[in-house]
Amino acid sequence: MNTAAAIATASKAAAPHIAKAKTAAKNTALLALAAELRAQANAIVAANGKDMAAAAKLPTALKDRLLLDENRIQAMLTGIETITALPDPIGEINNMRMMPSGIRVGQIRVPLGVIFAIYESRPNVTADIAALAIKSGNAVILRGGKEANHSNIAIGTCVQAALKHAGLPPDTVHVVSDTARSLVDKLLVSDGIDLVIPRGGRGLIETVTQKARMPVLKHLEGNCHVYVDSQANMTQACDIVINAKTRRYGVCAAAESLLVHKSAAATFLPEISTELLERGVELRGCDTTQKIIGSDKCQTASEDDWRTEYLAPIISIKVVPSLAAAITHINQFGSGHTDTIVTDSVGAWQQFMREVDSSSVMLNASTAFADGGEYGLGAEVGISTDKFHARGPVGLRGLTCEKYIIIGDGSVRA
Repeated sequence: MNTAAAIATASKAAAPHIAKAKTAAKNTALLALAAELRAQANAIVAANGKDMAAAAKLPTALKDRLLLDENRIQAMLTGIETITALPDPIGEINNMRMMPSGIRVGQIRVPLGVIFAIYESRPNVTADIAALAIKSGNAVILRGGKEANHSNIAIGTCVQAALKHAGLPPDTVHVVSDTARSLVDKLLVSDGIDLVIPRGGRGLIETVTQKARMPVLKHLEGNCHVYVDSQANMTQACDIVINAKTRRYGVCAAAESLLVHKSAAATFLPEISTELLERGVELRGCDTTQKIIGSDKCQTASEDDWRTEYLAPIISIKVVPSLAAAITHINQFGSGHTDTIVTDSVGAWQQFMREVDSSSVMLNASTAFADGGEYGLGAEVGISTDKFHARGPVGLRGLTCEKYIIIGDGSVRA
């Protein structure tokens, strides 16, 4: 099966079968997938080694996203086991209410149907999305980046074995091994695909959005901010900034911008700049930041820096006159992903939570927590920066929708 039409047709045919599969069968498949991944860990790492060798010239952050090792395979297993333990959302009935006419009206949760996921670099996403699709009763077509193709195929082999073990249609999950862009273009205009989820850089998102005939759920870049308020605990603020920026540079939840209230700048900036510089982070700041830190330690930030997702050991820093100015800056330059405030002021964090227009807004916590696993979702298909139909980390419920159900008793309308 190597044509777009054949892949789309097979996925559409599998969708009704996985949609009506019992929870027990879906959980059996997930546990079998975890067992297969564990048993094939050495083979997966070897396949990933081929991808890593071919990616030798890629930037360090991108190679970090590509790498699969024992710890990351274990994280995949943990995510799958968590998804297995989560309640099955399919068939959940909500909001049943009696109407004056005598009918009862409510909603039932159902799968979306066929999902097409396009993603770059991170091969663990193959297992994550496959597991979420199976549990949510959806068929899924997975097309990873060519840089991770050996890894994705190895993981896809485990998925197929797990589906077979559970007696579920093998076309429930199709891992596309053909990395030609022409195949993607054809799938984007195929009948029978209900949703496409692009997860990658702005170029990928824009291309998919322009070409797709089906709805697009975008996982856009993560220009995440940490705002240090005038009433912040400075020790907490330092720990949060260091973790948010340096835990992993190549992930969308990494902090790319630091905003500091003017009354805290003289105390906080010398300390945090020393910590960041010791870790090899390049600083790009506004005029006030440079005056406090020293222009020899901090480059001049351009307006482009305020809107850039570096995915690298670089951070932009701006001193702001007020909380309102920080919120305005985030809403103007941010990507709607994740932003956090460090403060002990209840009024400040409540205003920040209300007014910052992002999919995740945090208080006294690192942006690194923006992750489906950390939110109790087990895994995610991506972090949606859209507002319809899902926002933030998209887990099981984000791959479902509701339809109305009406119950009568011989009811006719007057």
